[in-house]
Amino acid sequence: MPRPVKELVITLAGYHGSGRTTNAKRLAESLGLRYVSTGMLFRERAEELGVSLEEMNRIASNDKGFDNWLDDRTKEESRKRGIVIDATLSAWMAEDPDLRIFVTCPFEVRVRRIADREGREYDEVEQETRAREELEQRRYHDYYDVDISDLTIYDVILNTGIFSIEASARILKSLVEEYVAGE
Repeated sequence: MPRPVKELVITLAGYHGSGRTTNAKRLAESLGLRYVSTGMLFRERAEELGVSLEEMNRIASNDKGFDNWLDDRTKEESRKRGIVIDATLSAWMAEDPDLRIFVTCPFEVRVRRIADREGREYDEVEQETRAREELEQRRYHDYYDVDISDLTIYDVILNTGIFSIEASARILKSLVEEYVAGE
C-alpha cells in the first residue's frame, strides 16, 4: 500500500540539462513536499572555492569526503520523508524511496538548454558537458561501483525533450497521484 503524498520520498535524477531541477522543484511544489538538491550544494561549494563545475568535479574526484557529505545529507533528508530529492545518485542514496524518477532528452537538446540558460556558446557547453559527465561516470563507478548509465533502478523514465516544461510537470504530478491511488 503506497504512503500518503505527505510521507513520500521521491528521487528525481537526470543528465545535465534534462530538466531535472525544474521538474523536481515543480513536483515538490505541486505536491506540497520539501525540495532538496545536492546539485545546488555542489554549485555552492564550487562558488565558495571560486572554481568551475568541471574543476569542482575534479576536486570531488580526489576527495571522497565531499561525496560522503552529500550522501549523508541525502540519507538524512530522506529519513524525514515528505521530500523530492534532486540528485544524480538520489535513487541509490535515499533511504526507502517510494518512487525513483529519471528525466532525459537528447544530448544536443540538453546542451542547447544549458547554453541558453547560461548565455554561453553551444560548443563551449558541449565540451564542458561531455567532460563533466565523463568525470562523474568515472567517479561514481570508482566511489560506489555504480554505473549511472544503467537506468534499471528507476521506476519511471521521462523524455522531457518531447514535452513542454508544463506538460512534463503535469505528467510527473499525475504519475505520483496514480501511484498514491494504488490503482
